[in-house]
Amino acid sequence: MEHVFNGVKVMGNVDVSQGSVAVLDVIEGDLRVADRATIKAKDSEKVSVSGTVQYDGDCVFECSLFADSVRGRSGDLRIEGDLSVERSIRIYNGSLSVRGSLSAKEVEVYKAVSVEKDLSVESIEVGGKLYIGGQSKAKEIDVGGSFDARGNVEAEKIEAGGLAKVEGTTTCLRINVGGAFHGKGKVKVDRIDVGGTFAAESEVVAEELHVGGTARISGGEVRNIIRVGGSLKSDNSLTFDSIDVGGEASLAGICRGGKISVGGRLGIEGDLKFTDIDVGGLVEINGTIEGNTVTVGGKLAVEKSLTLTGKLDVGGAAEAGEALRAESISVGGILKARRAEAENSVRVGGRIETVEGVKAAKVEIGRDGRILGVVVADEVLLREKAEADDIYADSLTMEERSIARNVYARKVYLERRCRITGTLQYTEELRKEEEVTFAKEPERIEKLPSPPI
Repeated sequence: MEHVFNGVKVMGNVDVSQGSVAVLDVIEGDLRVADRATIKAKDSEKVSVSGTVQYDGDCVFECSLFADSVRGRSGDLRIEGDLSVERSIRIYNGSLSVRGSLSAKEVEVYKAVSVEKDLSVESIEVGGKLYIGGQSKAKEIDVGGSFDARGNVEAEKIEAGGLAKVEGTTTCLRINVGGAFHGKGKVKVDRIDVGGTFAAESEVVAEELHVGGTARISGGEVRNIIRVGGSLKSDNSLTFDSIDVGGEASLAGICRGGKISVGGRLGIEGDLKFTDIDVGGLVEINGTIEGNTVTVGGKLAVEKSLTLTGKLDVGGAAEAGEALRAESISVGGILKARRAEAENSVRVGGRIETVEGVKAAKVEIGRDGRILGVVVADEVLLREKAEADDIYADSLTMEERSIARNVYARKVYLERRCRITGTLQYTEELRKEEEVTFAKEPERIEKLPSPPI
């Protein structure tokens, strides 16, 4: 049955019965719609209601709807055009589907909301899924399930219990997602909190990024902290204040920042400037790095040069394809570089291997250690049974059964059973214990030869 309400306006409330079709225009009052009813527009493409639209059951508006407010007790409401509400929309046990755009001050829907075009609200709260096909503008977006936006999103706050996906740009003060966030466009947010996975295909500009699982971004700037429980990957240049990752971190491009703390592996495809690096396992850098201190529990490998104003402390091996410079260097296993320099000390437990040499105020090699390349230092200490090539020093101490090739020093102290396989020249003092052997007789001279580095 089709009901036509003649005239430009209907003064007072209107009731549309169950299963009927009503043709409406302007209602100065409330509109009450029963289950399975259909509303059509009389002449224009919209129905205007000055009061509240109330429905119970599944209803369809084959037009746009303009109203002061909308209330739904149960069932799904479908709008084939735009839905513009002056105040609020509340659907307590149902869903809302809008073929056009949706605008209101407040929207609260128990199940799902689908808007094919644009969304403009102050706040929207959806218990299940929220889908926006166009642009989204809101102060607060709160979704219990998933949020899927195909255009740009501008909001003060976005909360989603499950998945949040934005194909356009995301501009927001805060994002809080329990599951995963995926942004295709630029993400510009003050604070980001994601319990599972965070993925941004374009750059991220944020104050803070907190992710419980994995994070993958396309570079950008995070002015405060990046904290990730699992793994972090940045595909392009990144500026940051600090990075704290429980598992693995991978950066690319030209990166600049403060402190980096990684529990497992840190990999960098490019150059890095930083303050401090602390990694429990492996560090691999295919570029040049500059910073203050580096602490690595396992291995450090730098393709080009490493320059530090502070300390380098590596538990396993440290390698640099070019120069390695620091205030002090401590390596438990192997130190390998074209050239290694320290203002204070170089202490290595196993092996030092250089092309041009190692230079420091003090150089120390551990028991059974080996130095390949020239050593230039104020003080050199070879622990028991260690070996070295050429040594230029102010003072040299060789512990028991250690071996050196050529020695040029002001003072030399050789413990028992040490061996010099080449030349030993000194200017001031030579002290030796029993069973020390020389390939040539030690020579006291007035001036030592200049070191090669």
